[in-house]
Amino acid sequence: MTADPTVRSLLGGVGIWSMELRSADRPEVREAAAELDELGFPALWIPGLDGGGVLDDAGHLLAAAPHASVAVGVLALWGQDPAAVGAHVHELDRAHGRRLVMGFGVSSPHSARAAGQTYGKPLQSVGDYLDRLDGAPHPVPAGRRMLGALGPKMVDLAARRTAGLHPFLVTPEFSAIHRRRVGPAPVIAPHQSVVLDTDPARARAAARRGIGTFIGFPAYRNNLRRLGFTDEDLIPGGSDRLIDAVVAHGSLDVVARRVREHLDAGADHVALHVLGGPPGLPLPQWRELAGLLPVPTPVQDVVPDGAPETLSGPTV
Repeated sequence: MTADPTVRSLLGGVGIWSMELRSADRPEVREAAAELDELGFPALWIPGLDGGGVLDDAGHLLAAAPHASVAVGVLALWGQDPAAVGAHVHELDRAHGRRLVMGFGVSSPHSARAAGQTYGKPLQSVGDYLDRLDGAPHPVPAGRRMLGALGPKMVDLAARRTAGLHPFLVTPEFSAIHRRRVGPAPVIAPHQSVVLDTDPARARAAARRGIGTFIGFPAYRNNLRRLGFTDEDLIPGGSDRLIDAVVAHGSLDVVARRVREHLDAGADHVALHVLGGPPGLPLPQWRELAGLLPVPTPVQDVVPDGAPETLSGPTV
């Protein structure tokens, strides 16, 4: 049996992160996914949130985009039976090949209560869940799972027990800090919000509509403080300085620079999330972002048992 593909090889250098793709059973969404595949994006990300059919949506996307990987970023672990998750991933692997990457996160006490569970200590809760995932009849391979890690201890857990981390609302400095912390093997694949609008005021307004609420969440506030932001930045919707740091807004060249900053800082992959524009699928913006391709992927990879493997330097 061939070795399970690694997250680094599945994701490539840049991908598309989309709320809109969560309705993947709709014909227009399947057609959009097929176009993203044809454009050459190696990875399509969908939010896991609290479940709600995310693996069914992942299956629709895997069918629609036969050359791309599909990544869940990230699924709150509360109410998600590890045996059922592992069995569903196993079924998707059999149907579509091993192209699914599973991201898991501890979410919030509210999510735990809604699922009738106890939040407890986040680090222990995630570790216990990974233990149960490993013990399932069909485990989700460690080499194809990630954590939505922000704090140093959760980042360390991601490095020990999974392929790496998929952080949200971060800057390239985050990638640099944690690359130094975990070394070269774990994958760092940040979410990066994008507004393709060269009017700064309009672009910042779109950014605040898209991610402003999250700035009020304790986990993100704590991490932004670690990155040097202050009370003056952590106002409702975020200061201009904060928005400019966590959202790439402007022309395609601005987005390209931000992607390169992440990669130069130690990230392996950048998941681009388009904000702004009219409701519905942001196909024009996705087509514009295809101008970033191909993005070189790292030439050094690590197979699941930890033995280094030199790749031929594929592009996406």
